[in-house]
Amino acid sequence: MLFQGNVFLYAATPSSTKLIEFARELIEEAFGGRNPETAQFDMPVEEFAALLAELKPRFIHHPTCKKLLPLLMEEMGMSIDETYFDVPRLRTSTSDHYLDSGISYAYHAHRDCWYAAPFCQVNWWIPIYEVVPENVFALHPQYFDQPVRNGSGRYDYADWTAVSRPTAAQHVYTDTREQPKPEEDLDLSSDLRLVPEPGGVLLFSGAQLHSTVANTSGRTRFSIDFRTVHIDDVKSRTAAPNVDATCRGTTLRDFYRASGLDRIPEELAAAYEAEAEAPAKVT
Repeated sequence: MLFQGNVFLYAATPSSTKLIEFARELIEEAFGGRNPETAQFDMPVEEFAALLAELKPRFIHHPTCKKLLPLLMEEMGMSIDETYFDVPRLRTSTSDHYLDSGISYAYHAHRDCWYAAPFCQVNWWIPIYEVVPENVFALHPQYFDQPVRNGSGRYDYADWTAVSRPTAAQHVYTDTREQPKPEEDLDLSSDLRLVPEPGGVLLFSGAQLHSTVANTSGRTRFSIDFRTVHIDDVKSRTAAPNVDATCRGTTLRDFYRASGLDRIPEELAAAYEAEAEAPAKVT
């Protein structure tokens, strides 16, 4: 159903609650007594960006996350022997265009598959604090099976990880990194904005077109997202349709098996990479 464009929203679970509580501990420690949701109004933007540049990697690579995510997957009925996940990202969306680039990038409309994600990828999104329609993100499901002219043909994942991603914190006022974007006018007026409770879980296909909402809430939004693939889907190519992605490379080497933290078998990642180098095949 996810690969057909359906979206699922779940209430908070015991493990998702523990995950956001852990995230809050790190966030509130980093902000040193300031309210993290309103600290942007009391801090120079350069200081705010520098704080995030230290906080986000600490969360992303913390061993506690790798313990809690498999527990969450089990609670959601998934086999941790067959499910692989990438590291969880701590995301921020500041209010009133305070910081929209680099370490707190405000994403234009995009599919993760434009960024070399496999079409069997499932995206997970979890708010850490309370969110409102004015600071979540938007899905654009009307484009799920509708091609969009885009710049994914100029995107190479290996180049992104080696050159562009490490410079994120340097982009404070503008973001000049080459990223796949729509290259035609889109009608995004009928967007879908879901508002989970803190710890609530939103699942959708990586092939869904989605974008960052212009945050007008007066509060910085903090959220967690990560991605999963099922090894049988990877092997069988069971996936959402590719209607418009022509990027090179694959993100599959970023995924860990939930039950043992071993990587996706290299022969599978290499096969996907080779297919991405071949002439684009879109449906």
